[in-house]
Amino acid sequence: MTDTLDIMLPYYGDPALMRDAVRSVLAQTDPDWRLTVVDDDDRPGVPEWFAGLDDRRVRYFRNERNLGVTGNFRRCVELADYPYTVLMGSDDLMRPCYVATVRAARDAMPGAAMYQPAVRVVDGEGRPARTLVDTAKRRLYSAAPDRRARLGGEALAVSLLRGNWLYFPAMCWRSDLLKEIGFRTDLTVVQDLALVMELLLRGEELVTDPEVGFDYRRHRASESSLQAVSGSRFEETRRLLLELAADFDALGWRRAARTARRHLSTRLHALLMVPGALRGRRLDAARELTGHAFARASRPAAPETAR
Repeated sequence: MTDTLDIMLPYYGDPALMRDAVRSVLAQTDPDWRLTVVDDDDRPGVPEWFAGLDDRRVRYFRNERNLGVTGNFRRCVELADYPYTVLMGSDDLMRPCYVATVRAARDAMPGAAMYQPAVRVVDGEGRPARTLVDTAKRRLYSAAPDRRARLGGEALAVSLLRGNWLYFPAMCWRSDLLKEIGFRTDLTVVQDLALVMELLLRGEELVTDPEVGFDYRRHRASESSLQAVSGSRFEETRRLLLELAADFDALGWRRAARTARRHLSTRLHALLMVPGALRGRRLDAARELTGHAFARASRPAAPETAR
């Protein structure tokens, strides 16, 4: 089967940012890719812009009805045909070396479920940005060494539970596993962590590469940012982590289970957002954030004793 990379772009939002994302794919030094844009919006002029690209490697679909974030991701996975798939953000940018970098990592360390090149964080204008979240990811939580490496098992699970240092839109996935596992319909902003953990529970591995191949855009209009401000992101995260703790216990991954139940990094993140919620007089959000930060860690149920 061809080694063409399926780049799936679930689109909703700013057309200018989306066009920049598409142009970044067109600028790849390795030409063996196919881009599929699945439009979950109804803005005028977008279909006409794609028709004018005149590049057979670019496919464009507009959904008949709005599917929402998870529904559009699921549609993208259905449309993927090639062995490896990227689910790119419609406001992010591939650096020209992205496809070549991922191909080199796959050739050097074949068979992994996930490949993650290094990422540069940019702001809404595309300028390099430094945020507290991304600094913590890089300096406190990341287990990626300064060389290409293969990671997996409980050690990787614990590292990601302490702080998820992966960048989902920059990751390359084995398509067969994406199709088999899919995206949960009860989650919206922690789909990436749920998918990664399911793969690790199955014994799959991640390959990291130190080459910077992707620009990840941080701006306040993103779905995850809006939900974090409201506090709903943390409620969803807590629910997932408690589910994962039970799965880890069943597998005998005791450290991973303890880390999931404590979820210290998400508590700290929520606490740091409380002052902003109070300044904005979002009292309900402040209560949700505070509740997450100080919620008691759930304990595993005690084993039943024979009567």
